Amino acid sequence: MIALWLGHAGVRSTDAYVHADMTIKEKALSLTAPVTARPGRYKPTDKVLAFLDRL
Repeated sequence: MIALWLGHAGVRSTDAYVHADMTIKEKALSLTAPVTARPGRYKPTDKVLAFLDRL
């Protein structure tokens, strides 16, 4: 998935992203959040989880 997002030709070139420190990933993602977004992680409802289980 990361390869597709970043336009890489193969998954081997994205290996560094997979092994990156999770805190670095979370910090980078937090910088992309809209100013109006509530801080924290998304917590899906039971209804959403049930839907995903049926996929």
